[in-house]
Amino acid sequence: MKKSTPNELKTSQNVGKAKGESAALAKISKMPEPYRTLGERLHNIIKASSPLLIPKTWYGMPAYANDGKVICFFRGNKDERYMTLGFTENAKLDEDNFWPTSFALKDLTASEETKITALVKKAVG
Repeated sequence: MKKSTPNELKTSQNVGKAKGESAALAKISKMPEPYRTLGERLHNIIKASSPLLIPKTWYGMPAYANDGKVICFFRGNKDERYMTLGFTENAKLDEDNFWPTSFALKDLTASEETKITALVKKAVG
């Protein structure tokens, strides 16, 4: 069996990353407004907050993984009154014995962007 060269591995990883991002963006594009616009902005905030996170879909939702483990995700459906931004057990958000793992999002102002950026950075560690 032929071993992959470092360039071949990098190319394969880039193809996987591009497919994951395409799938996440496709899910976002199918969200009803205002969730579509919020989702596009969340996608950009999350990617800018940590270049380690790779977009993908997870249980049909846009999600962001580090080393193959999903760190955060979001959803927004027409029958929900707000968008949900959630973090998995792989996120490094632990604080004492009790901490939030999901957040309701009705709008995305500069204040929320700052909070989300800080959470994503902390979650990745």
